[in-house]
Amino acid sequence: MSTKGTIVVVEDNVESMYLMTFLLEKAGYRVVPATTGAQGLETVRREHPILVILDMQLPVMSGHEVATHLKDDPELKDTPVVAVTSYAMPGDKEAILAAGCDGYIQKPIDPETLIADIAVYFR
Repeated sequence: MSTKGTIVVVEDNVESMYLMTFLLEKAGYRVVPATTGAQGLETVRREHPILVILDMQLPVMSGHEVATHLKDDPELKDTPVVAVTSYAMPGDKEAILAAGCDGYIQKPIDPETLIADIAVYFR
């Protein structure tokens, strides 16, 4: 079965991971999950996905740190990273973009628009 490409989802919330995986797979993408920042970095390095969906509130290594590591890696710096976050305070968007994310989607995600929301980040 051919897919539209691989997306790595780095998310520690089981319900959010389930919903995103369901929606992405239904739309034809292969999803590789990671539940920690370190696991996310390792998974992205192994899979070379077309997109990374990254929760900002991860234990131990934050999404900000993961994004910075990805953008500092010459092999991965061009991989689009979309933050998924409940952070909505002034300055949060700027901090997320400054960490290296290409954009962000606010939680709770909208199942009706998720696929269109991420499609703008594919290169």
